[in-house]
Amino acid sequence: MRRTLDTFDDRLWVRKEGYQYTATRLGEVVASGMEDLLERVEIERTLRSVWHWLPDAISEFPFETWSELTVTVAEPDAPYRPVGRFESLLRESTTVRFLRPEVALMDLCFDVLHQLIQEGVDVTLIDRPECHAYFLSTYPNRSSEMMRRENFTVLEHDDLPQYGLGLLDERVTISCYERDSGTVHAVIDTDAAPVREWAASVYETYRSGARSVEQQNRVE
Repeated sequence: MRRTLDTFDDRLWVRKEGYQYTATRLGEVVASGMEDLLERVEIERTLRSVWHWLPDAISEFPFETWSELTVTVAEPDAPYRPVGRFESLLRESTTVRFLRPEVALMDLCFDVLHQLIQEGVDVTLIDRPECHAYFLSTYPNRSSEMMRRENFTVLEHDDLPQYGLGLLDERVTISCYERDSGTVHAVIDTDAAPVREWAASVYETYRSGARSVEQQNRVE
């Protein structure tokens, strides 16, 4: 410690005042820069494990936007932590728009989703046909009941992105899925305005090319 303080003293980063050392103005500048660096390293460490699952657009946002991302990752001792995080956000929402919710995410949140729709929350889901088929076969009564509600819209799309995208009241969620199994590895959420603008644009693009499940069933 003494050698370190002597080095700082030689560089005019600190000065000794009695039995204490005080940072000089030069030292304060260096310390501030180190704090910024440590913050960047910590954010990089948080995003590193999910970076390859994230949409390419996230890398284009400024670093300040990355710092506003809340990352919830599945761990061996807590595999459902991301689903739990999403469910907590879902419970607080009065409007839900979701692109590719996937079975692995929504199956565990089905009761909450059913309750929200019963309470009049406006919900629109855009997913793959096989996912909707799963819920219609697994929960036939409640699924049919939900689809009769005017505040619940179910759409299908055959060419969705690899990630899930949810637009809730105040936050955007990005769901990171295993490509083959659909397992939820992480959920990222944020209230950053740039991310919400991007998410709304992506959602509307896919919504314009989606078809109603009810219309499709009538055709068949």
